[in-house]
Amino acid sequence: MEAVKPESSLSEIDDDDDFEDENLKERLIGLTEMFPERFRSATLSAAEMSVTGLKKTYSFSRSALWIMSTSFIVLVMPVLFETEMAQMEQAQIQQQRQILLGPNAAGVTPGVIPGGMTPPLPAVAQATP
Repeated sequence: MEAVKPESSLSEIDDDDDFEDENLKERLIGLTEMFPERFRSATLSAAEMSVTGLKKTYSFSRSALWIMSTSFIVLVMPVLFETEMAQMEQAQIQQQRQILLGPNAAGVTPGVIPGGMTPPLPAVAQATP
């Protein structure tokens, strides 16, 4: 057997349809009224301080990045370029030496005699009494 609903419950359902739907903003405003004013103001000030802190952190990080990058370009890049140029010159000198003196002379440093030979000692004049 089916249960028959009383008339009073059907009229309650129809009454719920008469309300207009709330949008999100209206619901949030209604929810804020549940909390005391002191709590709402503390939450608002915490949110504002968070936003302010994030803005200051972002600004500081931009400034710090600018200072570090420009300092690197001005102070370090010239040193890197000079080092690279010195290495290129050294490689060019070794290549010229290898072409002129042969493949065994490429690693010889200036002032050193190749082959492990030592130069003869200069003649020392002895004083006679």
